[in-house]
Amino acid sequence: MGLYLLHLHLHGLFRSQDLELGRDADTGGQTTYVHELVRSLAARPEVDRVEVVTRQIHDRRVAPDYGQARESLGPNAAILRFPCGPRRYLRKEQLWPHLDELADALTAHITAQPRCPDWIHAHYADAGYVGALVSQRLGIPLVFTGHSLGREKQRRLLAGGMAHDQIEQQYAIGQRMEAEERALAQSSLVVTSTRQEAEYQYARYDHFCPDLAEVVPPGVDARRFHSHWLEAEDREVQGLIAPFLRDPALPPLLAICRAERRKNIPALLEAYGRSALLRQRHNLVLVLGCRHDPRQMEKQQRDLFQQVFELVDRFDLYGQVAYPKQHRGEQIPAVYRWAARRQGVFVNPALTEPFGLTLLEAAASGLPLVATDDGGPRDILQRCGNGLLVDVTDLDHLQEALETAGSDPQQWRRWRDNGIEAVSRSFSWDAHVYRYLGHATRRCREATQHLLPQVSAQPLTLPRAERLVMLDLDGCLETPDAAGLEQLRQRLSADPASGVGILSGRSFKAAQLRYADLQLRDPQVWIVQAGTEIRYGSAGELDYAWQEQIARGWCRQGVEQVLRELEPRLCLQPEANQGPYKVSYLLQPPPEGVLEMVRQKLRHRRLDARPHLFRHWYLDVLPLRASRAEAIRHLALRWALPLERVLVVASQGDEALLRGQPLGVVIGERQRSPRGLHRRRTLFVSSSSQAWGVLEGLDHFRFLQRSGAVRG
Repeated sequence: MGLYLLHLHLHGLFRSQDLELGRDADTGGQTTYVHELVRSLAARPEVDRVEVVTRQIHDRRVAPDYGQARESLGPNAAILRFPCGPRRYLRKEQLWPHLDELADALTAHITAQPRCPDWIHAHYADAGYVGALVSQRLGIPLVFTGHSLGREKQRRLLAGGMAHDQIEQQYAIGQRMEAEERALAQSSLVVTSTRQEAEYQYARYDHFCPDLAEVVPPGVDARRFHSHWLEAEDREVQGLIAPFLRDPALPPLLAICRAERRKNIPALLEAYGRSALLRQRHNLVLVLGCRHDPRQMEKQQRDLFQQVFELVDRFDLYGQVAYPKQHRGEQIPAVYRWAARRQGVFVNPALTEPFGLTLLEAAASGLPLVATDDGGPRDILQRCGNGLLVDVTDLDHLQEALETAGSDPQQWRRWRDNGIEAVSRSFSWDAHVYRYLGHATRRCREATQHLLPQVSAQPLTLPRAERLVMLDLDGCLETPDAAGLEQLRQRLSADPASGVGILSGRSFKAAQLRYADLQLRDPQVWIVQAGTEIRYGSAGELDYAWQEQIARGWCRQGVEQVLRELEPRLCLQPEANQGPYKVSYLLQPPPEGVLEMVRQKLRHRRLDARPHLFRHWYLDVLPLRASRAEAIRHLALRWALPLERVLVVASQGDEALLRGQPLGVVIGERQRSPRGLHRRRTLFVSSSSQAWGVLEGLDHFRFLQRSGAVRG
């Protein structure tokens, strides 16, 4: 059979045609890359089917296209859209609390198919997080492309004067970097655009393995981006831009990018505005996406456009700077050719540029370049020899490079010819797809053997339940009163179709002893040792498939050794509280800051482990892939139990248990919805504590009387 490939591109606006590039910070070069890559892959004879998974959006502010569950991308290619959080459009930094829901939906979708994808390719950190979860659950190899990386963004923002707290609040940078680490730990192949990206940007991640990285520069669609101009399209672009300009015949300095801070457009405007030579010789043309109602723009976009308007006013650039409000995506190739016909120069002044697809589009269209001396432009200019690299943080240097680029017509023609020839030779989509398929096929075939659990066919002797109530033994049933416990006992016993599962940080034996005191019906499953063990029935039959899945990369001895450096602030708990895949500590006061120190120690020693803090004082260090939430997913897959038929009752503090498709009940007096999970119809916060709170949750969802969707 031919290859079946699944790509994850979750944020922004993605559809089959008329991409709204530049509409916001989330719809840009990555969108173009995924769009073209998928179409090119689908045209290959060795590929049967390619799909792009993205978020389904129902929002009057965007086109209804983004609400379709399925959309064709051409022969053998399609877009699949899954609900993820609120129906409205969200910027990527607001998606994090909802990504588990998409991972659950995608896992269910794949398991319902007659075959699994040969690999999953995740684009950006949010898709990397989802891809890592699905890859772990189903044993499907993961390919990861970060496109831009959180650590590099944080470094640049700090250098620009932003405070850590401000960066975290605006960009959720901590979650982004955690997701990137998780994706890199799970990946069988990391596709980078440049060698610099692999050697300097990815290398700052503890879970990055250089041996798994391959440099595959993106391609350019030669059918759209070429140097053969047409008079009709030239007139169309002239009509778009000329109304801004006193002398439209002057060679333009052209910038095409999204309206975001990283693109550094105000620096370009200032360099142009303070140079009498540039103003005499060139117009400045800024294509910064489409501007609609300013009230609907993100603050970052509004602020950037305000800077543009203020700089135009400050330097009195009216008649010399064009910034069209609207354009169509299909007009962009003609804009490049329009500028090239007038012997213009393409300018990329971005503070950081992982690759720079617009540079290749410009080069293919016959435009020389002045580009930031960062990331991808270094590789592109080295191969193409069609312009200048510049330190864009130095305005004098930027101004000098712009003045030089347009000073010699003979040099301009050499740069033009070099760029056209080099793009045709080194940056075609055929070359990109050929190399991509070669690397991915080899790496993913090698990875498949150790990703699939060897004991996944382990027989389960217990009957599977139609519904499952998972009870947190350490929180929601710690001190129940007798009346509430008796009511719960009757309710659980009255529905034989529903099963009971227990969640506990204790060992299996200790959890059994504690549960026996409650005299509730026998559980069918125990998720104990903080999620590192799944056991079935009163005999405690161990799920070896789960053990094998979480064991990858785990080194208990290494964890103990590195955390000895934090004594006496960390104190090992008694041996009875330890487990083969769990190292348990008691924090000594003051506990502030210890959790982050533990994270840093584990990362710097490249240990596949993560800390989990319980009730402020109890710290468990677990394998990277182990958690109570993922243990529930593993169980649901083995029992073929839809997650909508699992109800998890938990105390406040473990948000991971309450994310995704399972029904969630948070118990305790005066509890509030966990951060980021409010307004979810699958989450209920009880007003009572202990057993009475469990009963409230069961009644709210009518869980013991139904087997379908949520009601009430």
